[in-house]
Amino acid sequence: MKERIIFHVDVNNAFLSWTAVYKLKNGEKIDIRKIPSVIGGDEKARHGIVLAKSQIAKKMGIKTAETLYSARKKCSYLKVFPPQFDWYYEQSNNMYKYLSKYTPLIERFSIDECFLDLTGTNLLYKNYEELAYKIKEDIKNKFGFTVNVGIGNNKLCAKMASDFEKPDKVHTLYNSEIKDKMWPLPIEDLFMVGKKTALILRKLNINTIGDLAIAKDSLLVRYFKNQAIFLKNSANGIDESKVAFKNPKNESLSISETLSYDYDDYEKLKEVLFRQTEELTRALRKKKQYATTIAITYKNSYFESYSHQAKLEIPQNSTTEIYKEILTVFKNSWKEDKIRNIGIRLSGLTKNRISQVSIFAKEERHDKKDDLIQSTIDLINEKYGSTSIIPASIKIIGKSNKHEKPK
Repeated sequence: MKERIIFHVDVNNAFLSWTAVYKLKNGEKIDIRKIPSVIGGDEKARHGIVLAKSQIAKKMGIKTAETLYSARKKCSYLKVFPPQFDWYYEQSNNMYKYLSKYTPLIERFSIDECFLDLTGTNLLYKNYEELAYKIKEDIKNKFGFTVNVGIGNNKLCAKMASDFEKPDKVHTLYNSEIKDKMWPLPIEDLFMVGKKTALILRKLNINTIGDLAIAKDSLLVRYFKNQAIFLKNSANGIDESKVAFKNPKNESLSISETLSYDYDDYEKLKEVLFRQTEELTRALRKKKQYATTIAITYKNSYFESYSHQAKLEIPQNSTTEIYKEILTVFKNSWKEDKIRNIGIRLSGLTKNRISQVSIFAKEERHDKKDDLIQSTIDLINEKYGSTSIIPASIKIIGKSNKHEKPK
C-alpha cells in the first residue's frame, strides 16, 4: 500500500491579507498588514467584532472575536476595515484553480484552506518539500498573499504541520516525526480539541499531546465515552479520512445555517441538525436517490471552520437512519465550542441502494411499504410544516424553526 502524501495549504491571516491585496491593487500606498489594523463586522448588527487582525494589532493584545469597542480601547488609532466577502471568494477561487493543476484530488476545507492528495505522484514530483516551496512562492508572486504549507501522511498531520511556525512557511509532519514534533506540543494544539475538552484533559494531568497518546483507554472512556478513541487516535497521528475532492459523479446535497446567536447547547444543536436532516432527506427522496457519505460542517464564534464525515454502510435516504448517523458524527466531532454556523452535506448520491456491505453490518431488508409511508409523511410535512410528523424514534426538543436566545 502506497504511503499517502497530503498537503494542507492555509492562507496566512486570510481576510486581512486579502483586503490588503485589494487596497494595494487599487492604489493604496500603505500595506494594512504592516499597521495596527483589523477587519471588523457591522457594529450596528451582531457582527461588530474583530474578524481578523494584523500582527502589530495582535502584539497590542487585540484578539479575534472581541468587540471593536474593546479593540479600540487597546489601540486608539486602530484602523478598521469592513469585510469584502465577494473579493475573498474570488481570491479563494484563484488559489483553488491554481492548486488544481497539481492534482484533481483537492478539497476546499474552508474559504482559506485546501487539502491536496498527492499520493502516487512521486514520478511527477521528485521532492515534495521542493514542490511545497514552489507552491508557496507561486501564490505569493501571483496573488500577493502568503500561505503556509503542511505536509503529512494524512489530513490531520498535514493540518497540524501547517499550523507550526507562521507565516509564509513550509513544515512537515510525517508519521516518523510525530513523536518528536507533535507529542511535545500542549494539548490545546491538537486539532479538534476544544477548550472544554482541553480543560478536562489538564485536570487528568494530560498536558501534552504525547500524554494523551499514551493515556489509558479506560481513563479516557470514563470521561469522553465514544469520543475517547477519536482523541487518542488523533494524538497518535492516526487519521484515515480521505480528501473529499469534487467529482462530477459524486453529486451532493448540502445545507447550512447561521444561528441567531452562538450555540454551545448540545440539545439545541441536535434540533438544528434534525431540521437540516429532514430537509435534505426529503430532497433525496424527491430525486429518488440515496446518500453514501454524510458530513457535518461547523464554524465557531472565532470564525474557525472544521468538518467531519462518515461513510454509510448502506446507502440511505431515510430521515431516521441518516439522523442516527448524523448524531454519531456530531458526538465524535463537535469540539464543545460555541457554534455560529452549522451544516450537513450528503454526498456520493446514487440511484442504486445495493452496496457492498461489511460482513459485520446488520442485514437490512427494504420494504416498499416503508417508502409509501415515508412519501405520505413528506406530503403532510410539506403542507403543514417540516416537523408536523416526526418518527417516534427521533427525539428533538422543539418543532419551531425560530430560535431565540434564552433570557
